[in-house]
Amino acid sequence: MRFGRDASVTVSTEVSWLLERMALFLYARIIVVAQVMEVDYVSAFQMGIEDSRPPKSSGKFASSQKTLKGRTFISVKWNKYETNQEAPLDEDMQIRSMEQAEGRNHSLISEFILLGFGNDPKLQPLLFLLFLLIYNVTVAGNTLIIALVVVDHNLRTPMYYLLGNLSFLEICYTSAFLPRLLASLWTGDRSVSVKGCFVQLYFFAVMSATEALLLAAMSYDRYVAICHPLRYAALMNGRVCGRLVAGSWLCSFLNCTLTDVFLWQLTFCDAKEMDHFFCDFTPLIKLSCSDTRTLELVTLTIAALGALVPCVLTLTSYVCIISTVLRIPSSTGRKKAFSTCSSHLIVLSVFYGAVITVYVVPTGNAPTVLHKILSVFYIVLTPLINPIIYCLRNKEVQESLQKALFKLAAFRNRHKL
Repeated sequence: MRFGRDASVTVSTEVSWLLERMALFLYARIIVVAQVMEVDYVSAFQMGIEDSRPPKSSGKFASSQKTLKGRTFISVKWNKYETNQEAPLDEDMQIRSMEQAEGRNHSLISEFILLGFGNDPKLQPLLFLLFLLIYNVTVAGNTLIIALVVVDHNLRTPMYYLLGNLSFLEICYTSAFLPRLLASLWTGDRSVSVKGCFVQLYFFAVMSATEALLLAAMSYDRYVAICHPLRYAALMNGRVCGRLVAGSWLCSFLNCTLTDVFLWQLTFCDAKEMDHFFCDFTPLIKLSCSDTRTLELVTLTIAALGALVPCVLTLTSYVCIISTVLRIPSSTGRKKAFSTCSSHLIVLSVFYGAVITVYVVPTGNAPTVLHKILSVFYIVLTPLINPIIYCLRNKEVQESLQKALFKLAAFRNRHKL
């Protein structure tokens, strides 16, 4: 009797083992059919088999269906527990395994196609000439301001030292985008590698954050000059200005590097067309087939701090400036005090107005063309406007420019003689 009971147990175990192997064979066939039908199936078998011996416990197969980022996942799993028990499964781990399986079923891409401003052959030459003119004027105008600050001794003050650094930043800012755009318009090649796209986005974030901090430093300079004029030389000496500029660049590099670490972990599958003229953050993560929730949270936190801190410092400086100026008894004194801040106020208005319009105001239902136009204003026209504002509204810069032109004319006349 004991021998017969052992035989029945052995037969039952062998039958269970054969059924399991048949299920594995059927699952392999399902995977083949799924690849033909372009349906993503997840390899979610959790067999619980430690060796090749037949399983000692009974179990069953269970299937479930989930939807993630618009894609349908069919998950088949082996429950090694009893039929009336439910196997514990962490939902995040399940989603992660489904995403990994999905990444294996898609072909990874190594480059993007920037759609830019369309394929109209008549429009491309006009855009090329327009952006080429803007780029040359931007570089020439900002280079002129740097040269005047370096050559003219009257402009060697903290205010113009910060202005010269801002002009250098604008040259770098424009050079990160326009040469690539001009080459695309001239040759028609709109492809950009994934790594090149990451690098462009990184420098875009670094220089945007640095510009906000430099504008805040210039606001602090105006605050000290108007509210504490007797202590201006001590509070805004060369060492302080150097630390303000170095701190602006260093903070921007550190913050953006932290975000970039998460960015380089993304993978991109199938879709490669980006409806923009440069690598911006929002259209970039839309093409990713990875989980971008952590990246979006980190980027939102760093961007909020990087934008709010300089903005609050700037507003605080100008609140103190306005309250001090309003206490000046003479209207001439008030007008003179405000005139020293007018150029900087205009630059601040243009910068933060463009940032708020492009990245803060919701444009989900707005046409893509409108978003591109706003981005052009923020990225291309803002560096062009800054030197024009300071040259037209600042008397000291105008006088320095006139002196430089007179010296250049005198040098040419002597050379001719």
